[in-house]
Amino acid sequence: MTETTDGTNEPVDVPDRDEVLDATTDGEPVVPDWEDEYVDRVSDRLLVNYDLEKDVRIGGEWFELYGRLVMENHKQFFHPALNYANHDAEEHLFVTRVDAVGVPDLQTLADLGHALADEWITPSERHFGTEFTFALVAPSIPGDVHEFVDGFRDRTLLKFGYHGKYEVNLVVVAPAEQAVVASQNADVQRAFALWQPPQQERDGLLRRVARRLRP
Repeated sequence: MTETTDGTNEPVDVPDRDEVLDATTDGEPVVPDWEDEYVDRVSDRLLVNYDLEKDVRIGGEWFELYGRLVMENHKQFFHPALNYANHDAEEHLFVTRVDAVGVPDLQTLADLGHALADEWITPSERHFGTEFTFALVAPSIPGDVHEFVDGFRDRTLLKFGYHGKYEVNLVVVAPAEQAVVASQNADVQRAFALWQPPQQERDGLLRRVARRLRP
């Protein structure tokens, strides 16, 4: 089942998943510094839960920040070696600053999310869910953009859910106006609202885990 916007999707050339993930998994974790002060402060809130990388090009789109969050869930029987019901959930976060944002820009990112899902997800019974979240930092949030993002929901079940699901999320933030709008399941939006007190990281992570690992 897919809930998405109307229109046909054009093929998008995306890099191999491993090419992007190598930068976030090789060696000791290194947190980059961003020249963009706002993005750098957002990264401070993200680094607790996400592996972060700077300046990544995906499908012809340039993103100042890329983040990856991985969650594993399993049950065990008496001993850790006797485990079952293993599930993996993952989120890929892409952030960039733009001079202006319109609905077509968001639709392009949604199409990119589907292209990434085709290339990066290996359907299996272990795969529970993957999320592709795109966040745009803009000078302002036009009314039609706010309406589009607020009502956006794009979830696809793989093999009727037997191989999990994936979801595309959207976030648009205007720091100068202290305004942010996000699609229904874009929990990461809280990290972009720097004008609000940060949420307790443990509570926030537990909420994300519970939501991603529920049926």
